[in-house]
This record gives sequence, C-alpha cells and structure tokens, in this order.
Amino acid sequence: MLNTKFDNKTLLELYNAPLEELLQEAKKYNSDTVEFCSLISARTGKCSESCKYCAQSSYYMTDIYTHPLVKVEDVINTAKEAKKNGATRFAIVTSGRGPKQADMPIMCEMIKEINKLGLKSCASLGLLTKEMTEQFKEAGLVRYHHNINTSRSYHPNITTTHTFEDRINTINLIKEVGIEICSGVIIGMGESIEQRVEMALILAEIHPNSIPVNFLSPIKGTPFESYEDKINEEHILRTLAIIKIANPDSVVRFAGGRKLRLSKENMETALKYTVNGILIGNYLTTIGIEPDEDLKTLEKLGKKLYV
Repeated sequence: MLNTKFDNKTLLELYNAPLEELLQEAKKYNSDTVEFCSLISARTGKCSESCKYCAQSSYYMTDIYTHPLVKVEDVINTAKEAKKNGATRFAIVTSGRGPKQADMPIMCEMIKEINKLGLKSCASLGLLTKEMTEQFKEAGLVRYHHNINTSRSYHPNITTTHTFEDRINTINLIKEVGIEICSGVIIGMGESIEQRVEMALILAEIHPNSIPVNFLSPIKGTPFESYEDKINEEHILRTLAIIKIANPDSVVRFAGGRKLRLSKENMETALKYTVNGILIGNYLTTIGIEPDEDLKTLEKLGKKLYV
C-alpha cells in the first residue's frame, strides 16, 4: 500500500523540517524487527557500463580484484556462512550489463541450491530479457535486486551506457512474472535534496519489497573519487527518513557505505527510526561491518532479528 498522503511538496517540507520531527514521523512506519541478508560477488569487475561511482566499470582504472563467474560450490559455502550469521536471504551478484545466455544454467543452479539451504534466494545480475525472467522464475528465484540508483532527472549524470527506463523495464519484467523486487539507491553522488525526494517517490511507484540504501564510498580512479563532501550524516538520516515515510511497507535496508559514512551513534539512530533491514558482512568492492557487531547493536536497541 502506497503512502499516498505524502506528495513531492509534503516530503520536501518534511525533509527540511527539524530533524527530530522528521525522525519521529518516520518512526511511525518502522518496525521492531530487523532483517539480515547477505551476498556473494559471483563475478567481479570488467563491467561494460560507465556508472561513475563504480570500481567495477571497465571505463575506469581502479585497483580491485576481478574474477569470472564463481563455482556453485563457492555460492553454497558462502550462503551457509551467511545463514549462520542470521541471514534469511542470500544473493548472487554479478558485474556486467546483464547475464550471458551461456551463464543462465549455472545461475539457475545457484538459485536452486540457495533455496535448498532454507534461505530465500535473491539475485542482482543486471538488465534482463523477458525470457531470462521466466527462467529465473522457473528456477525458484524469490527476489530480484535491481536498483534505480538515483532519480530519473539525475540519471544522465551517472551513466550514459543505459537509460533510467532500461532499469525500470527490467523491474517491470520481474514484477510481471511474480518475483519480488528489491530496488534502492545510492546517495551522495551529487544529487540535490529535491532529487532525493524524487527517488523516494519513484520507489513508492515501484513498491519494492526491499529498498537497499547505499552511501557513496568514493573510490580512487572513478569520476566520483572526490565526492566525500556531497553528503553528510544528517543528510543521510534525512534521506533514510523520507524514503521510509514514502515507502512504509518496504524494508528500508542499510547497504554499502555505512561503515565509512556513518558514526556508530547515527547508525543506531537510523535503526531506531528508519531502517529495518541490513545487508550484513562485506559488499561488492568495499568492507562492511561484522555481523556480530550488528547483532550487539540490535540487542542494545531492543530490536529483534527477523527469522
């Protein structure tokens, strides 16, 4: 159900309201449980897309470890470890514009093996065709992750190798076959406050089950390597609150960048008021927070782990 009482004007006014007032409004829609999920970077680097934030793009010279598609056994072992750490969902994530048809059988096998472990399978594999969505549905994929990344109006500032509508098209194809949607954003890429509100409202139209919110980690060698000052901790709290208010039924999830961009105090504030999901462990090319530390934080805040 969409939170239709909040339009662009109202959300912008809330964004600029006193912080405590904004957080209290967001808390109305937050939950006492927090869901853990995890991932494996099943193929890393050498991506054909020009996304300016990304260390994996072949357009830029970055110092990351690259590797081809991993084996099914690697996925199983990593998924088992994630389950021990409290994750209920596990995702295979690959670099690139989208899956190669030759890789589809092994990706579908990975999905089936994740489900066999009692985890809910997720995948983040780029742009898809209708045929691919049907194959993933048949394999038992529970949820597909495909970020909008930014607002429609700011997207041309992020990449030129695919359009915003390309992303929306893949989301729509996934929804058509009945697979859940995980779609979020990266904030701190130079977007305006108005564009952060625009993101929140676009996500409300999509109505994703989960909204991962990433905070830009400027990576040397990318065009955004000097973007440390494009967002601060208060901006992050305000944006998380606006996203939660506009998307009350979605899990708003901590994703990449929180260790670098948020103090422990403000991580706790976000969990208290706006965030009810965490992508635990390490991310695609950056280091995360140990799951034990997140569990201790939940206990401190009186939050329960979703199981």
